[in-house]
Amino acid sequence: MKTATPLKLKRARLSSQVAHRFLPSGISLLLLLSIGSFQTVSAQPSLNVRPADFIVAIVNSEPITNNEVQSLKNRLEKQASPGSLVPDAKQLLQQALDQLITEKAQLQLARESGIRIDDAEVDLSELSIARQNQFSKEELYKRLGQDGLTVTSFREQLRTQLTINRLREREVENRARISDLEVEKHIQIQQANKLASPVQIDLNLAMILIAVPESSTAIEIAALQAKALQVSQRAKNGEDFASLALAFSQAADKGANGGEMGLRPADRYPLLFVEGIQTLSKGGITDPLRSGAGFHILKVLEKKQSDLSGLSIVQTRARHILLRVGNELSESTARSRLLGYQQRIQSGVDFAELARQFSQDGSAEAGGDLGWASPGQFVPEFEEVMAKLRPGQVSDPLVSRFGVHLIQVMERREVPMTVRDQREMVRNQLREKKIEELYTTWVEELRGRAYVELRDPPQ
Repeated sequence: MKTATPLKLKRARLSSQVAHRFLPSGISLLLLLSIGSFQTVSAQPSLNVRPADFIVAIVNSEPITNNEVQSLKNRLEKQASPGSLVPDAKQLLQQALDQLITEKAQLQLARESGIRIDDAEVDLSELSIARQNQFSKEELYKRLGQDGLTVTSFREQLRTQLTINRLREREVENRARISDLEVEKHIQIQQANKLASPVQIDLNLAMILIAVPESSTAIEIAALQAKALQVSQRAKNGEDFASLALAFSQAADKGANGGEMGLRPADRYPLLFVEGIQTLSKGGITDPLRSGAGFHILKVLEKKQSDLSGLSIVQTRARHILLRVGNELSESTARSRLLGYQQRIQSGVDFAELARQFSQDGSAEAGGDLGWASPGQFVPEFEEVMAKLRPGQVSDPLVSRFGVHLIQVMERREVPMTVRDQREMVRNQLREKKIEELYTTWVEELRGRAYVELRDPPQ
């Protein structure tokens, strides 16, 4: 029997993987080897189905095979901590299938939009992963073999993730603009709140989402609420929250990282969450909280107060070499040239001298010196790489909307935060929150538009 159904991804937060959304250098080896969503979908349709394999779903005419689902299921099983609760096979299989459907839909849209990741970009990402983990390329390949991955499959997985990241940049990040009016309104609200409480609360919460589809009947909603209450009670009785998140959460990350959402100011969490944990201390667990997405079960991982007075920021002084991509210079060629400059710098050639000779922007005359910059001053894809460099360290070539860059951090300093800095900090916080909302909506719409045909296994 075949079942044709449009499936929708339920509303949920962005996971900590969002921290890696802009650049290949943000992908770590441990992430690749542990996060199941990164292990199974290739950037091209799967055409060679092994004899023992069979198709379990069709996404807009492209197949998902049983072997793909089983492979991802095995990865999800390995994520569980030793001795913790392991979800049953049926739950893991459903999680794996949902993940693959969502990824397949994203890859299809990326191809339709003309997004292509060339071999040079995969090479750079592979090299960056090896360097981050202090491996040579040969050691990286050896480690992959020990974990059951071939070099070919590893590179295709890299290409897949880079493709999805590029699509997300175009479809989501570029639409997340914050107006001066929004900044002013947020500052006014903060100032009004400070009159009542001069102390800011920072929270790190973990979440389990029991999703409620929009078309659910009252009976179905009641059943889902009962399920959420049961999961909440199991957590309160001492069962491992992370394992319960992996087993039951229907958030975008399927409970990866134990459902942890990360330490952030309370005003960057939904008001429903903040009010729900208001009376709880560290380790406390809520009853199910109802939102438009479904029932949320929260655990307080960290809750601390921070005085807002005397705030300071870390400024970075960096320099760069920029090559602009166009008809006369391809992205691949620009990368190759910058890799050559990088090798010359490592051999003792002065960065500033190369910048004066080759950089194609106004900073060239100053040896590429960009001056002192506060967080949020540069475009995100540039700043994310710059923030990870130590003074004196030179980056791998990176792509931004302006071209391809080579960055060197010269020095850093801590300075008091000015009024302008505070406004930019508020703008960045609001933008990050808007990106989360836009991303969730975008994935829901993309998944909702996909035609998904589920197939029963052969008899």
